[in-house]
Amino acid sequence: MDCTMWMHHPRTAKMRQLVADQGTIGDVRVINSIVSFPSDEDFLQNNIRVKPDLDALGALGDLGWYCIRAMLWAVDYELPKNVIALRHPVKNQAGVLLACGASLYWDDGKVATFHCSYLTNLTMDMTVVGTNGTIHVTDLLIPYDEKYGPFSIDSKTAVNELATGWVPHPSKHVVTTDLPQEALMVHEFCRLVGNIRDVSGKPEGKWPAITRKTQIVVDAVKTSIDNGCESVNVAS
Repeated sequence: MDCTMWMHHPRTAKMRQLVADQGTIGDVRVINSIVSFPSDEDFLQNNIRVKPDLDALGALGDLGWYCIRAMLWAVDYELPKNVIALRHPVKNQAGVLLACGASLYWDDGKVATFHCSYLTNLTMDMTVVGTNGTIHVTDLLIPYDEKYGPFSIDSKTAVNELATGWVPHPSKHVVTTDLPQEALMVHEFCRLVGNIRDVSGKPEGKWPAITRKTQIVVDAVKTSIDNGCESVNVAS
């Protein structure tokens, strides 16, 4: 089971439909993601995420995981060809990452860039840019309100004749939910268990498959950082 709560919000399914709709977004070409929050001194000194013997990947394994999952989600989990870490990652005295980023590249020219940090303002952005449109969500991991999830779409936009504004304006969408995404995640887990227990079904392969792909990219980014931000091929 993949404990990535935003994957279970109905907004995510709605955005998935729009990303797959060639008329709305077109071919996905660029994905950007930022996940960060400001940490106090107690966190930076004592939290398990900054301890090399407890959670050695730091911000990359914690917040960067979500960024990478979002980018893979946007391309239907097609692994990139290679990754290059952004220069000057921030580490604590123990060598654990406090802030870092990377760019991902695909053979067909798609590119994705992310940044994750324990040192900057609370941000949970994802932008998916296609040949025809753009999807932007600003509260990806934790919705502003657990009862609904907003996002915006620009589709076939241009500037007006005098270049003083956009036409058409972005459309704003809100997806409501009776249950918060954390409860929906537990429901999905129960469904998976019930399928095995009650009808002798086989374990579902989706969640371990996409979890593994996410970790493959996380590991490639860490390797790039360790190698002076050189390009690293992503093994399938």
